[in-house]
Amino acid sequence: MPNDPSNPLQDPLADPLADPLSLQIPFVGIDRMPPVERRAAMIDLRAPKEFAEDHAPGAINVPLFEDDTRSYVGLLYRQFGPEAAFQEGRAAVVEGVQTLVRDILAAIDRPMPPDDLRARVLELTGGGMARMEGALELCTVGELTEDTVVFTCARGGLRSRSVVALMRSIGIETAVGLEGGYRSYRRGVMERLEAWEPPGLVVSLRGLTGVGKTLVLRAIEDLRPGWTLDLEGIAGHRSSLLGMVGLAPVSQKAFESGLCRRAERGFPAGVMIVEGESRKVGDAVIPRGIWAAMKAATNIEVTAGTPRRVTVLSEDYLADPSGLPVLRRQLETISERMDGALDLAGMLDRREIGPLVELLLERYYDPLYRRSEAGKEYATSVDAERAEDAAAAVVRWVEERLSSVRS
Repeated sequence: MPNDPSNPLQDPLADPLADPLSLQIPFVGIDRMPPVERRAAMIDLRAPKEFAEDHAPGAINVPLFEDDTRSYVGLLYRQFGPEAAFQEGRAAVVEGVQTLVRDILAAIDRPMPPDDLRARVLELTGGGMARMEGALELCTVGELTEDTVVFTCARGGLRSRSVVALMRSIGIETAVGLEGGYRSYRRGVMERLEAWEPPGLVVSLRGLTGVGKTLVLRAIEDLRPGWTLDLEGIAGHRSSLLGMVGLAPVSQKAFESGLCRRAERGFPAGVMIVEGESRKVGDAVIPRGIWAAMKAATNIEVTAGTPRRVTVLSEDYLADPSGLPVLRRQLETISERMDGALDLAGMLDRREIGPLVELLLERYYDPLYRRSEAGKEYATSVDAERAEDAAAAVVRWVEERLSSVRS
């Protein structure tokens, strides 16, 4: 049967490997990629470290190369050229193809085929890199279906093209590649963040460390879903020198991806409430548009007594015992910044938690915060001894403000 180029989701060749110089590989642009709920899967073929840094929503990591193999292939490419790198990569794929295909098929709930997968890879790659690149011709995808399986790599290059070819050759006729790969997704994230505009009312919750601003923010979200932007939740960091303790901070790229997903959901009530931050949340930098909105926000002061603040910080730092070594190292850093006059790590070792936290507040956090808040004005103040009460007070203030504006 002749190939029908208008419908590349059908098998383009009766035997896809019979003529490797005319194999068509269907690719979809990022603007036409089906949403998570309307595709069978998105398989990210990049190495685990690449995937961990950032990935598209809903993607499943089935690496073509593990981290060490990718690093070695890259070294060969730089020192001996693309063909040497290709041959090393080819050998690694031949060795691991059974596991690769098994994991992909498990992700889309399909059985393993009886095919000799190693032979298929050897046949597809036997002509070397140049011939393979010429063989895998990109073509535009026709109609997408709900069982579409999207494959991506870093740039939409040989990693994804070759795996799409392999999967289609064993009967996965809805396998397509993502044009431009992860880079096209990343470019879209940055474009959407650049174009983002804030809602009509932006409110910043500000207050001394430990008053429970994050607890108040999340209580507001419970009361009025969609009102808040939780920067610390997206960053996996509490935005202080001890802010990573017990958490898993994300990369800058993953932070921006998370912000983009939140921004795309919008703020339908015309309200965005954030926690007052510096430009950085841990190591993650807040994008320009969001930061500009935060600087122009209406400030609400959040207050609490020292006992409450000690309780909040103690629960934050000690919630996960596995974070204690990190906490101890960070306390040593703070001690050095204070001329080593205080043995903060020793206090932790002796479980002098209350006095330790009070000392941190008095001698470290509060002086820093008061310097940063110089000249700030507040529209109102709320007591956060109970986060739920403070959240309710903020909601009342916002709704009164909205009502007065509308009237």
